[in-house]
Formats: sequence, structure tokens, C-alpha cells
Amino acid sequence: MKHRDIIDKMTLEEKAAFLSGKNVWQTRDYSRLGLPSIFCSDGPHGIRKQAGAGDHLGLNASLPATCFPTAATVANSWDERLGEELGEALGEEAATQEVNVLLGPGLNMKRSPLCGRNFEYFSEDPYLAGKMAAAYVKGIQSQGVYACPKHFAVNSQELRRMAMNSVLDERTLREIYLTGFEIAVKEGKAKSIMTSYNEINGTYANENKHLLQEILRKEWGFDGIVITDWGASNDHAAGVAAGSNLEMPAPGLDSAREILQAIKEKTLTEEELDACVDGLLDAVLTLSENAKGKKRTFPETAHHDLARRAAEESAVLLKNTDEILPLKAGCKVAVIGDFAVEPRYQGAGSSMVNPTYLETIEKVIGNYDLQVAGINRGYKRTGEADEAMKKEALDLAAAADIVLYCFGLDELSESEGMDRSHMRIPQNQIELLQSIVQVNENVVGLLSAGASIEMPWHYCCKAILHGYLTGQAGASAMLNILTGKVNPSGRLSETYPLRYEDTSAFRHFPSTQRNSEYRESIYIGYRYYDTSKVRVQYPFGYGLSYTTFMYSELKVDADGATFTLTNTGKMDGAEVVQLYVGLPNAIVFRPEKELKGFRKVFLKSGESKEVRIDFDDKTFRYWNVKTNGWEVEEGIYQIMVGASVADIRLEGKLQVSGTTDRYPYNPAKLPYYYTGIVQQISDEEFEELLGHPIPSGKWSGDLGINDAICQMYYAKSGLARVIYKVLTTMKKKSEEKGKPDLNILFIYNMPFRGIAKMTGGMVSMEMVEGMVTVVNGHFLKGMKKIIGGFFRNQKANKAYEAKLAEK
Repeated sequence: MKHRDIIDKMTLEEKAAFLSGKNVWQTRDYSRLGLPSIFCSDGPHGIRKQAGAGDHLGLNASLPATCFPTAATVANSWDERLGEELGEALGEEAATQEVNVLLGPGLNMKRSPLCGRNFEYFSEDPYLAGKMAAAYVKGIQSQGVYACPKHFAVNSQELRRMAMNSVLDERTLREIYLTGFEIAVKEGKAKSIMTSYNEINGTYANENKHLLQEILRKEWGFDGIVITDWGASNDHAAGVAAGSNLEMPAPGLDSAREILQAIKEKTLTEEELDACVDGLLDAVLTLSENAKGKKRTFPETAHHDLARRAAEESAVLLKNTDEILPLKAGCKVAVIGDFAVEPRYQGAGSSMVNPTYLETIEKVIGNYDLQVAGINRGYKRTGEADEAMKKEALDLAAAADIVLYCFGLDELSESEGMDRSHMRIPQNQIELLQSIVQVNENVVGLLSAGASIEMPWHYCCKAILHGYLTGQAGASAMLNILTGKVNPSGRLSETYPLRYEDTSAFRHFPSTQRNSEYRESIYIGYRYYDTSKVRVQYPFGYGLSYTTFMYSELKVDADGATFTLTNTGKMDGAEVVQLYVGLPNAIVFRPEKELKGFRKVFLKSGESKEVRIDFDDKTFRYWNVKTNGWEVEEGIYQIMVGASVADIRLEGKLQVSGTTDRYPYNPAKLPYYYTGIVQQISDEEFEELLGHPIPSGKWSGDLGINDAICQMYYAKSGLARVIYKVLTTMKKKSEEKGKPDLNILFIYNMPFRGIAKMTGGMVSMEMVEGMVTVVNGHFLKGMKKIIGGFFRNQKANKAYEAKLAEK
């Protein structure tokens, strides 16, 4: 224990209170002990430190900061060095704003394209996500600020995210949903980590000893602090017993009293409490020391330029018929689309950044050697038709050589707190595109979206340049690529299926009941499409360039693969080379191939380089549920190098010795897992995979404190059902306006316990239990508990505050 001297000076009440936030963003400070507060802030792609009173969802304005491209965008760069540079810039800006813990990056797996927060996450592949996250973490922490990878773990849907139970087998947990975090912790040396809202196999992430103690601390050697997502604490004492150091945001002293009661009842030991206090003390003292002497300004222009370069390296050229791109100098272009005037450059929710400067296509296109015939919004981003606007756009399109059509997902389509209901771009945008191509076939589509979409309209565009969510400097980045100043080098970090119905989790996402069943197991993203031979629009790892590359001379040895890469085109450019590994006729079921390494290689026209990709401890391993450990299956492995999962250029073989004596599965009992055809896994086969019966996740009978407020649909109380209807109406009205009301979404999906955890001590858990009693039809009994609980809570808070002030 590092800080026994301080802990011995702390009262039990001080220690218990120390493990919860004093307000929305800060930890408690104790002046008598010389302990300052530390400040946490959202910041996966830019600092969101609020100027006034803090609120979790960002309704109050935040200080200006550089809005970098989102994680989903930068993952398309496949460039760890770029990720580290972005991390350094984020850490520098955090330090200038006196932020000590930056809440990011987000690296949850993109299990389904419909997750509303996919724009904040890197990839459908854990290896790529982990490597990019580790790069961000290294960069952020080089500036004396802690990074906080999130959300740990198996957090794949926004709908009722605080009241969901993720049901999955241990192998899927380890190989898919924890590997990225493992890399961020082991290689990035993350000093803090954020627990997710959901349960994992029946135990909340924040009080899951298997997750936080056995895996995170003992196996991975994590020595930092565990922080709850805002409102993610369920049982605070159980969280402390599991090794969770900080409950956020500001639950008030009722949470501290939970700890005191648990110690009194011997369900929590003082040693366990001291261990959590010691970890948080170490973070507070280290971060406070790191913050001394930091400058209070950052180079805005340099960071804007970095944001542009990140957008350039991450944009993906999906299509380029007849080499319409790059645009010829002086060509006459019509710019059409609302996004050209008011860009979609970041997602909605707690990650919203107030940019230092925002470029638009409309503002910057005049800086390029193009003849601009005109700029027209063309469509309303809220979705309604406007015939007059459409006619103006068509007239403009007919008068130009080339149409630059700016379109994509609107704000309502991608937001924290809600999942998408489909994968389509708003229909009015597509109808306009289909009309434009009738008057001008030379259409270049400029896409803005933070997640994969269905693209049945792709034939309307001769070229498609996908910028994802490009950050504040995206306009010039896209125009630099369009005009050939920059050669596109982004590659997709997620698959684009032909239609949503083709996805592996289609029948189980989002969950309609309390359980989210991960029946598809390890087959997410390309692991499913590739293994099951499902046709896709664009495969994982795909992207075009203005030049061409040749792969040759593959040599495979026990430690890695070496090959020669040559730029055979007329333009300098970068290629993302990808290493995949597979084991034909494996005894343990597995995907056809899996990403096990990658490099981004820049070559001048005509240049060749020898490229080496080393194997590591993750290249051949799988999780054996029988031996409860990582194992290697013996066999002759295929070592594949290519430009995408579907474009393998070189293949070799390697005999690998195994470690497996006890094989985990009986193939006869898991027939569909062995074929990868997992859309309709039966209860029996899923139970065989789990090793136990599927837990019931149905809502029945009375609601409890861990049920979501939107479940008042089932309430026995007429008043509760009226409140549900009012909330639902408010939610629908906000959606009709085209921009989500994040407060309504948060309340709608929040469990009742969140009322106690998110109100700064005004509401106690006793009062919440009274509210649930009312909801379940016992009005007088529940109101008695609410009113009595209110006065008891106020009295107990005053008494606790007095004890804290005694010394």
C-alpha cells in the first residue's frame, strides 16, 4: 500500500466519501489532508470541459477545443503513429484546461451496425481497436493526463443500456470483447478504465470480480483506477469490494453510508476499502503533481492542421469509376447538399466538442482550382420534401461538368442514448441523388456517417469518397483528396453489408427484453461474412487509392512474415497491408481468417520496400473454456497478406506446435458454430456453448430498482403509465425536430436506481424504493417511504457533513 500514512489519518467517513464524486466532474478534496480534487472530462475526439455548471450530457456550453475526427474515422487510417499524435494533442489540450482524466478512447466492439454510439468506437475487430486505443492512450498519458478506455465491457447497445444483461460465453468475452481492452492496458499502459452500465452474465460490470479483479488486475497487471460510467454504479459497496475506485458523478453521501453499513455488516472489509482509497489517492497525488507548471494555451493552428491530416489519412475512397477522381484542374463543379453548408463532422451525445474553428465545403472550396457553378443545399436534413429546393439543385447539376453531392446520416441517426432502427440514409437525400443522376451522370458522392450504411443507391455515383465524421477540418481534407493534393489511403475498419438482415446479430439486436444474448459468439463483422460466404457491399479493410500496389516474395518464419511491397502506379501513396491467419479444418471452431497484424506503408511512385509484420502472443491463441486459459491448437496455419479481408495477395503456411490436451467442444453439439451460420442458433446449441441454461430475461410481475424508467409501460400504477406516455411523447417530438433531446433519452433508458445516483444526494436509495413501490401500484405505501426517506436522507446528509467537517 503506497499511501498508508495518509490513509491512517483519514476517518472511516472520509474514506467512504472519497470514493464518490463531489460533483459532476470532480473528486472530493480534503484540505486538512492536503488532497486536491482531480477533474474528469469527456474527450474521445476533443475536450468537452464545460464553462459553467457541469452536466453529464453537455447541455451547458463547453470551452473551445479542437474537434478531431471521431474514433470510427481515425480507425480507417490504420495508423498507430497518427493515433499517438492525436493522443498527444488531446492530452495537451486537456492539460491546458486543467483536466486530469480524459474519458476515452471508446473501444467497444461494433457488434451491430445499429449501435447508436458506433461513431465513438474504433472497429468490429478487437486487434485493430486495441492497437489504435493503445496508441491514443500512450499519446494522452505522455502529457501527464490519464486516459480512460471505455466502456469495460460488452456494451454493445444504447437502448436501455443501464438495465441490460449481456449473456455470452467466456471464449467470446475473452477473444472479442476484452482483447481490445487487454491491448490498451498491457501495451498502452492505461492508468484508468471506465466500467460500463450493463450486467455481464448477471453481474454488473462495476461489481464484477471476475472482470475487475481476476482479469483486469491479476491477469493483465492493471495498476490504475477503475471509474464508473456516469450513473453506472448499482451497489457501491459491492463495487468497492470488486476493486472499483471511483463512483461518478455525484451520488451524494447515501453511497458513502452504503459503504459504512457494509463494513458494519461485514460484507465489505476495511482492508478492501483501504485498497480502493489507496489507488485513488495515488491517482490524485500523481495527477496533481503532473499538472503543476502546465501551460494554459495550446497551438490552435497546429492542432487544426493535425485534425485535417487525420481526416485526410482516414477518408476512404470506395468507388472511382473511369478515374473521375482526382478532379481535373479548372473543371466546373456543382456543390449540392446541406452537409456542404452545415457539415456532419461529429456525433451527438456526451462527446460533443465545441470546435475552435469549423470548416465547411462552402467556405473553403474557393481556395481550389475549380470552377464552382454554384452551391445548393438540395434537401432538408430533417427529412421532409422541398420541391422548390430540389428543382434548384437539379438545374444547378445540369449546368456543371461534375456534381459534388454531400450527404449521409443526420444527427438523429447517430447519438448516444439511442440505437438506429435501420441502416438507411434519409430517403429525401437518396431521392435527390437519383434525380441528379438523370440530369448529370458525373456524380461524386461525399459521404458523412459514423457507422456502416446500406448503399443500394451506389450505382448513382461514379465515385464515392467516405469521410466518416471528419472533425473540424474535414472540408479541406476532403477537397485535398478530391483535387489530388492528397492520395486517399483510408481503409474500412468495419464491413459494409448489403443489408441489415445480413448481419450476424440481426435476430438479437437490440434486445427486446432484459437479456442481450450474444448467440453469434465470435462471429461478428467480417468473421461472420467471410466464414459464412455472405456477400457484402464493401469488405473489412477495403479502400481504393490513386495509385496501385504489388505484393511479392512472401517469406514466413516462426516469428512473422516478410514480403515486398511496390508502388506500381504514377502517384506517391500509402498502402495498408493486412496480415490474416486461419487454420483450415480446425478442431476448435473459428473464423475463416482473423486479423493478426497490419502496417501502413508510404511509397513513392515506383518505390519498393521490404515489409515485416511480426507475430505476437495473440497470433495463434484461442480461449479454451475447458482449461480456462489461452491455448494454441496444433496445425498448419495459413498466413495471408492482403489489401483487405477479401483481397488476399500472398499466402504461406506455417506449422505451429499446440498446447491443447483437452479440446473444449463437441462438434456434434455445436453444428452451426462450426459452419459459422449463426443467425438462427437454437436455445439448445446456445446453452451448450454457454455451459449452462439461458437465464430468463423477461419482465414479469413488479418492476424493481434496476428496471428502466421506460419499462413503466408495464407499471400497475396508472400515474406511472401516464408519466411513461408523457416521456414517450416528449421523446418522439424531439426526434421529429431532427435532433435528439439527450436528457429525455437518458431519463427514458435509465433504471430507477439512477435517480439516486445522478441527483447529487437529493434522492436516496430508500426514496427510490418508495418510487418503485408507487409504480407497482401501492401509492400510499410508496409515498410514505418517499416522504419519510426525504427527511431521513436530509438529516443523515447533514450529520455526515458535520463529521467530515470535524477535523
